[in-house]
Amino acid sequence: MIRWKITTGNRVGMVYDVLRVFAEENISIISMEVIPEQIHLKIERLNQTTVKKLKQKLFKIPEVYNIESVEVMPQEEREQQLRTVLDSISEGIIAINREGRITTLNPASEKIFHCPQEKLLNQPIQEFLGEEVPIISCLREGKSYDNKEMMIDTPEGRSHYLTSGRPIRDEHGNVIGAVAVMKDIHQVRQLIYKMTQPSMITFDDIIYQSQAMQQVVKLAEKAARSNSTILIRGESGTGKELFARAIHMSSMRRDKPFIPINCGALPDSLLESELFGYEEGTFTGARKGGKQGLFELAQGGTLFLDEIGELPTHLQVKLLRVLQEGKVRRLGSSKEQTVDVRIISATNKNLEKMVQHKEFREDLYYRLNVIPINIPPLRQRREDIPLLIDYFLQLFSREVGKSDLKIEDKAMKGLLEYDWPGNVRELRNAIERAVYLTNNNRITWSDLFPEQPELNKSNAAVEVKINRITALEEVVAAAERSLLQKVVKEYNSSRQMGKVLGVSHTTVLNKLKKYNLL
Repeated sequence: MIRWKITTGNRVGMVYDVLRVFAEENISIISMEVIPEQIHLKIERLNQTTVKKLKQKLFKIPEVYNIESVEVMPQEEREQQLRTVLDSISEGIIAINREGRITTLNPASEKIFHCPQEKLLNQPIQEFLGEEVPIISCLREGKSYDNKEMMIDTPEGRSHYLTSGRPIRDEHGNVIGAVAVMKDIHQVRQLIYKMTQPSMITFDDIIYQSQAMQQVVKLAEKAARSNSTILIRGESGTGKELFARAIHMSSMRRDKPFIPINCGALPDSLLESELFGYEEGTFTGARKGGKQGLFELAQGGTLFLDEIGELPTHLQVKLLRVLQEGKVRRLGSSKEQTVDVRIISATNKNLEKMVQHKEFREDLYYRLNVIPINIPPLRQRREDIPLLIDYFLQLFSREVGKSDLKIEDKAMKGLLEYDWPGNVRELRNAIERAVYLTNNNRITWSDLFPEQPELNKSNAAVEVKINRITALEEVVAAAERSLLQKVVKEYNSSRQMGKVLGVSHTTVLNKLKKYNLL
């Protein structure tokens, strides 16, 4: 092929004069592009004599200044640039004409469909995606769409994508096609995870100076380097999820998702569908296309099962199978999927006692308890309290713009002596409340605990009268009953009670039933 760029003057009739020369020499023009002062032509290859004669005649045309050979036509250059751009994009891009036939696609689309470009081009897109897909609606209605979910079935199985599309219009505004972008939903979630990753916790974010916490952190750092399951034990508010996040961020899985779920915060049926996902049509109200479970979402990363002691018995069996075989099956599906997920669980319950009472599976307990980590309550590491107070005071002071806040000596003494049944969470809440509520730059005890105006470290205790020496279990039961009786009078729902007590609403309901307080 011969490609010429003819530089000309900008006058009327120039293109006509050039075309007349080619017609006189009986030479066909394959393609032509005209821009101001330039005419680009592509013709079949000619012998040197014909080329010389053709150029002589062209130069006789007024205002033809130069004729030079070029490698590509402007349109070819634009197409090459577009193809380079399309090839470099990791999302699948596909375009169709007004008949719904595929006209353009990039290599990423070939991977999505598991089919080479030559077998996709000029084929109806319905053959690969079905009739009811967003790009067909976009073509028919001429309306753009964003981030619609779509399932694609290929010889390799079913895949889940997000797709956005735009109609293609001619100069008159008529729809002549449509183009769509397809993003693997796993990659989208991975991107979201990476965007939020800076907020993840590391061991440097754990505030401590006590010897007890130094030992716990050292153990957790070692555990992070392994791939074993971890069971974090500790009272409510000690920071079990904080440790789980720090372990994840120090592990080889740090670039993959960290997915937390509270096993005691959801009804049994909802918890099962959240963990394992479901197929379309599994139950009334099921999402079209089904839904991925948390095991799938956490692929390659860490799944944190908080309040594992609240896990129902039938889900304990399913969790054990995942730990043993590394496979999950969505509700309503017969297909198993392999998952690579590290399990970190946490509880404030006595799982050993639950195993004895057949409330928790013994085999699951041993699977989860490969590396046990016990976080001491705040009352057993009082030397950490001043550091925590200072940290929270600075944190919340910055938020409200109060830079000169101090805690009165009497109130500080009370904070150091207080037993903190709610542990670090209760301390954080007390400091936050005081910073926001205080009317001056000196925080008093009443700012910290407005419901306990008198400074007394036993204020939080529940009075239990003991007239005889009795079993510890009976004393604990009496204390629980007394505390629940007080809480029931002040709060209307089990969720509110659970929030105050630092346990799940399920635990509250079980305790209320146990002591006949419902």
